[in-house]
Amino acid sequence: MTKFMGIAIKEAQKGITLNDGGPFGAVISRKGKIISQGHNEVLKMNDPTCHAEIVAIRKACKKLKRFGLSDCEIYSTCEPCPMCFAAIRWAKIQKLSFGCTRKDAAKIGFDDEFIYDLIKGEKKDKKFKIIKTNRKNCLVPFKNWELKENKKLY
Repeated sequence: MTKFMGIAIKEAQKGITLNDGGPFGAVISRKGKIISQGHNEVLKMNDPTCHAEIVAIRKACKKLKRFGLSDCEIYSTCEPCPMCFAAIRWAKIQKLSFGCTRKDAAKIGFDDEFIYDLIKGEKKDKKFKIIKTNRKNCLVPFKNWELKENKKLY
């Protein structure tokens, strides 16, 4: 086991002990040093986005004072859910190491398979509606962004 995964496991245990959320921990490292670490804080923060990976990414970005983490690696105790995987990619992290699989997570009540199925278009959610509306009005800020000369892409 790597040093960083060991710390991620300790973070997961810490979250369980504090009743902050599920049994998930994450560590972000850069050049062999820990930049940030976090555990699931969904219950603590009353925020469904406070997964361990998101918490660690937020802390790393704050510490490094930048939104890009392309020179960092992330270690997670579990295969990231779709939200966390997207955040890892948006942060441009180049390497992900994880322990448990999404099937392991599903066995203990953390099942995201329906999200994967929705993304792939294999299932519909009758309780969730998607409505496309007001495109013309919403295109105004898009056009303003397109014309902006001093924009910074990310």
